[in-house]
Amino acid sequence: MSAGLASSTRTGRFANESRPSTEPPAALQVQDKRERFDQILSMHLDAAYDLARWLTRDEPNAQDVVQEACLRAFKFLDGFRGGNARSWLLAIVRNTYYSWLEKHRSQALNVTLDEEYLDGDESALHNGHHEDSNDIDRVLREADCRRIINEGLEKIPAEFRETIVLRELEDMSYKEIAVVMNVPLGTVMSRLARGRKLLSQYVRQANQES
Repeated sequence: MSAGLASSTRTGRFANESRPSTEPPAALQVQDKRERFDQILSMHLDAAYDLARWLTRDEPNAQDVVQEACLRAFKFLDGFRGGNARSWLLAIVRNTYYSWLEKHRSQALNVTLDEEYLDGDESALHNGHHEDSNDIDRVLREADCRRIINEGLEKIPAEFRETIVLRELEDMSYKEIAVVMNVPLGTVMSRLARGRKLLSQYVRQANQES
């Protein structure tokens, strides 16, 4: 090897060794990730808790679900490429809830309303959609009836309850709900119609008994 080549080789090797790394320290990466989490998702944590609370029907369990969901969201934050951050987070909350449910099913037994009156055809179901929707909208405006609505939501099956919560309380579009629940748009509309009918039935019964 010539002296010039050897000198060049040594210079290049030492230059590579002394060149500072462009990769930020791990602690800095974590800090940047936390700041991005706060910037993107912190404003949606109330919605995350509300959904978890309605799904679990228990405040301590809802807190556990949200905490686990936030850990998952932080872990996979690099996979979020923009778009609707609330839908992305609520989808994680929902998936976390169903994972939690598998482990704690005995704590979350559903007490559901009778669905026998839903045995009619789908056309009859959808024909009553607007009437029942108007009933719910009117009742929601009356503060003294909110307790009845809450009690009714507690009793209807989870797949209907979550759809109503996302639509009526979180004011999400059908498309956003479909993303959160990972179901077709038609399924969202069907569950919303059925959930509204169940809730309307409960409200009528409660008003008759009061």
